[in-house]
Amino acid sequence: MVKAVKFNNLGDKIDEIELPGAIFDVDVNNPNSLLHEVISMYMANQRQGTVQKKNRSMTQGSTRKLFKQKGTGNARQGTRRTPVRTHGGRAFAILPKNWYRNIPKSKKRMALKVALTDRAREGRVFVIESLSFDKPSTKNARELMQKMLPEKGRKLLITDGHHIPTVKSFTNLPDVMTDRADGLFAYEILKSSYVLITQDALKKVEEVFKS
Repeated sequence: MVKAVKFNNLGDKIDEIELPGAIFDVDVNNPNSLLHEVISMYMANQRQGTVQKKNRSMTQGSTRKLFKQKGTGNARQGTRRTPVRTHGGRAFAILPKNWYRNIPKSKKRMALKVALTDRAREGRVFVIESLSFDKPSTKNARELMQKMLPEKGRKLLITDGHHIPTVKSFTNLPDVMTDRADGLFAYEILKSSYVLITQDALKKVEEVFKS
């Protein structure tokens, strides 16, 4: 049984609630290996792979042999595009590459549960009743966050949907990230020291990731 501190919408501590065990209290045989595999694939998928250097076929210049092979006393030379000459092509040039690796859905979900379990067991998961911002206000967002989680460290705020005023209120805070409940992944959980989730978002997480 894992519990989390619950706050009201003003940031006052009101209760402790039990978190869903199917998501926040999960055990696997080798959690570190699972997290390493999934996060490595996720990080590889973030690479664009669009880097490119010009090889000798891509550089501009004549393909005529600069001078005859023998009799000049110089080293043998081909075209002016050769890599040994200034402005020539690059030997073994880097070309665009697709770094994408498919992450199995079962592994991705299990890694998320393992990450949430780690934070919950350390007492780093907190629940807030609701967040209602009529208009974006970074000042109010900072005051509310400092009241609930004054400790230093990156925080992840999870909402049940795309609440534009709420998201904009917390976006300018350098140590706060935001995400939807149905779009969570293990990397952002491990990247955050504390997880703050709304009551509705908690229900959404249980609904989406329970199976």
